[in-house]
Amino acid sequence: MGYPKDVKIIDTMLGIPTHADRSEWYESFRPLLNDQQSRDMFKMPAQYMFKDIPEASADISDFIAWTIEQLDKHNIERAMVGFNDDDTSRKAAKDYPDRIFFDVPCNPNDGMNEVRRLKRLHADYGVKAASVFPAGTCPQVAINDARMYPLYAACVELDIPIVLNVGVPGPRIPMHTQKVEHLDEVCWFFPELKVVMRHGAEPWEDLAVKLMIKYPNLYYSTSAFAPKHYPKAIIDYANTRGADKIIYAGYFPMGLGLDRIFKDMEKVPFKDEVWPKFLRDNAVRVFKLGDDI
Repeated sequence: MGYPKDVKIIDTMLGIPTHADRSEWYESFRPLLNDQQSRDMFKMPAQYMFKDIPEASADISDFIAWTIEQLDKHNIERAMVGFNDDDTSRKAAKDYPDRIFFDVPCNPNDGMNEVRRLKRLHADYGVKAASVFPAGTCPQVAINDARMYPLYAACVELDIPIVLNVGVPGPRIPMHTQKVEHLDEVCWFFPELKVVMRHGAEPWEDLAVKLMIKYPNLYYSTSAFAPKHYPKAIIDYANTRGADKIIYAGYFPMGLGLDRIFKDMEKVPFKDEVWPKFLRDNAVRVFKLGDDI
């Protein structure tokens, strides 16, 4: 059968622009960019890794409606978007609760203030996850750093996953905070915490698989990878004992177009029984979307 085009897809990483220039998305870690090319030339800090970064026309008057049109075009029923506590996020939550759900990008440097913000947004908007970009947090905070633990505890209390960038970051910033080995300590200390890896885990994808086998609440999402570049270790794991652990995530419009993603998707050698879990079922279960659909 191969890639099933009748499955209503859940995308666990998507962005809603506020205008055609999306550079403000990366301002929080601009101080970490140390080379002139990254500072001056790139549309996004890992542009050297991506070709044909999606463009949003300056003529678009309603970026939320435009985003929903892209979802409709590619059979994406729902998408997870970072909640920025701005007018765009609040309007999307109000107007499209059946299409958009949210994670909260968190800065662990803010301590309990960030925990309180996460809990407020969970109460007010029903956010489905917290997320942290350890290498892109300024100053950087490692996955197993003590500053992360209040957020982990809050996620356990709220019964929501934490989504973590792992592996070598795309932007030219130090990688040590995102070593996959750090997850071992976190998953051991928080057996109730659901952790979803984001952005590949490379070059430690074999270790990522080993840790998913070891820990039942550790998952992997495919964000920021065109399907033809999904790591072989991840595909092999999904096709054997990891069918319930691998979750689809795109990277639109940050670095990948949906046309590109779903053109490539047809060539991914998942087994027939893996596809519905990968495209939809695992996300519904892990992010507790069942009551909303």
